[in-house]
Amino acid sequence: MPAHEFHVGRSSVRQGSAALLLMVTVAACATEPIGTLPETAVSASVAQVAARVDAAPEFVPGEMLVRFRDGATVMSRGAAMRAARATTHEKIVTPAMLRRGDREGVHLMRTSMDVRGAIEALRGNADVEYAEPNWIYHHEVVSNDTYVTNGSLWGMNAGFGSAAVTAWANGRQDCSNVYVGIIDEGYMTSHEDIAANVGTNPGEVAGNGRDDDNNGYVDDVYGWDFDGNNNSVFDGVNDDHGTHVAGTIGGVGGNGKGVAGMCWGVKLMSAKFLGTRGGTTANAIKAVDYFTALRMAGVPIVATNNSWGGGGFSQALGDALTRADAAGVLFIAAAGNSSANCETTACYPAGYATANVISVASITSTGELSSFSNYGATTIDIGAPGSGIVSSVPVASGKGRTASTTSGYANYSGTSMATPHVTGAAALYAASRPGLTAAAIKAAILSSGTDTPSLAGRTVTGKRLNVSTF
Repeated sequence: MPAHEFHVGRSSVRQGSAALLLMVTVAACATEPIGTLPETAVSASVAQVAARVDAAPEFVPGEMLVRFRDGATVMSRGAAMRAARATTHEKIVTPAMLRRGDREGVHLMRTSMDVRGAIEALRGNADVEYAEPNWIYHHEVVSNDTYVTNGSLWGMNAGFGSAAVTAWANGRQDCSNVYVGIIDEGYMTSHEDIAANVGTNPGEVAGNGRDDDNNGYVDDVYGWDFDGNNNSVFDGVNDDHGTHVAGTIGGVGGNGKGVAGMCWGVKLMSAKFLGTRGGTTANAIKAVDYFTALRMAGVPIVATNNSWGGGGFSQALGDALTRADAAGVLFIAAAGNSSANCETTACYPAGYATANVISVASITSTGELSSFSNYGATTIDIGAPGSGIVSSVPVASGKGRTASTTSGYANYSGTSMATPHVTGAAALYAASRPGLTAAAIKAAILSSGTDTPSLAGRTVTGKRLNVSTF
């Protein structure tokens, strides 16, 4: 069965017919100009992340997501589950769903059948709104700060960078009145260039063992680890991708070390759903809804950064994006690293048609579309710096009993690296314009870009990110 038919129910995508697995690319882009780090940077071992492009989307064997229609009886649900040889492993009803009056939620089911056969068994069942695989996702990868002053941080410069240096010179550096959600791996909250910008949940009291804000998560002070189902949002050096993303959005500026993010001051929170084996649709839904619920509770979440992708179309995830849109949260997504045309090959989650999605391609320091970057004339919105991007990472130091994790920096490439430039831009624009809608922030980002020949006919705007007037 083709990937685009591997789903029962409604759908809403920009365009595309099949699905890809998307991952961060670093070593695979050797033909493109990539800045060289000084020997003091810790980069060699961390940056050797191989590009990965799978011919077919991955999903969790024996699992599927099912939503029953309102009014479906216990008897009809039971009959459907018997037909699919399925049992409910978890009923997902998030606070964001409840706030919108949805008590039905989504059932994460386990089946003894082949997943394709189980989904087919539910096709045409009037009591089933949709049934789909539990897809697996992977990550896509004036200042006195060291890598700004030595020219390594080209993505923040003028030329073909984002021109953040101009915005900084005009006094636009501080975004500390807004929050940004990082849906990814975790990030190193103690990193020397991030610690000052770690955001906390204002409704939670640290360490008291209670769910103070009644959002379903105990002591979610810095966010939540949906992969491990705990409140630890950083689990060591394997959380390098999330830490790199965090540094591009909110690396502390003007501190004489490391990098500077788009925002020198900002509140970063984490919804970790990517583990060592990737992440699932079920956990992605929880992560998106986590920030939606915070926004609905009054926390000024401007946007979430989504430097990940893979799998096929998911109505359940699409519904989560719709809830985020209704709450006013932008969903900024990596186009993917498969050199694919998203007009003919579906690229998720960048390809969802929800109004709050901004999909981001990667460009090089010479303004070319990065060789690995996906693109699409009606599906991918804008380009941003993504080749040879220096940012923060955790680094292992010592061995045995003396082993520890320290602050380091690395040079990565990927649409994963382009996306946080745009997420940081959203925070930068919103910070000086309280109360602005997500639609207005998106429109400002897309309209203020600079026309770029390599993106003409390959993105919706034909532009690259330019925040000089923000």
